[in-house]
Amino acid sequence: MDQFLVKPLFGDGPVHWYTITNVTLWMALAVVGVTALLVIGTSRRAIIPSRSQSVAELAYGFVYKMVEDVAGKDGLKYFPYIMTLFMFIVFANFLGLIPMSFTTTSHIAVTAVLAMAVFLTVTAIGFIKNGTKFLGLFWVQEAPLPLRPVLAIIELISYFVRPVSHSIRLAGNMMAGHAVLKVFAGFSQVAAIAPISILAVTAIYGLEVLVSFIQAYVFTILTCVYLKDALHPSH
Repeated sequence: MDQFLVKPLFGDGPVHWYTITNVTLWMALAVVGVTALLVIGTSRRAIIPSRSQSVAELAYGFVYKMVEDVAGKDGLKYFPYIMTLFMFIVFANFLGLIPMSFTTTSHIAVTAVLAMAVFLTVTAIGFIKNGTKFLGLFWVQEAPLPLRPVLAIIELISYFVRPVSHSIRLAGNMMAGHAVLKVFAGFSQVAAIAPISILAVTAIYGLEVLVSFIQAYVFTILTCVYLKDALHPSH
């Protein structure tokens, strides 16, 4: 599990809140990667797009349609925030697949901040847009009256659990996948099973590439679902 240790980038001293660490480096590289693709890569837009422009346009269209389909037309004004979330998580996940790199999204401290930001944002939007009507999200009108208080408590608990499940899902999947990769890579040192181990590592690595994208997609689409609840609590 040493691949998940947070270490100072310069020196061997203790890690403080202001210490520049390997997490800082790879988060910064993810931001640079997103900027390079979406800003620099599309700075010379053309009718016949370059590779970087094509990828940027595909990502833009993919997230735009996701927001429109899930959160509706009203959710499109929050598209820049959701697009930023998706691109950062995708780049952080893919950068973590580079040998000797650090997977920032494998740390709950990173994913919890992202999830809590989503939770606080959609909650604020819910009250700003709907006022006290937002509380109708917890009162199930279709249920029999005696069951409504019980369901309201369940809905309230599930609502406040959202940032926990939202963050743990991403961090847990990224950590588990990289840990499995490390285990099978260790078996490659044993001559008798080295060929099988290398094949297993190759297969798992391919799976991790897919998981890296899927987890970014799941995090983003759940954000859209929560946004939809905030915008239309009665639906």
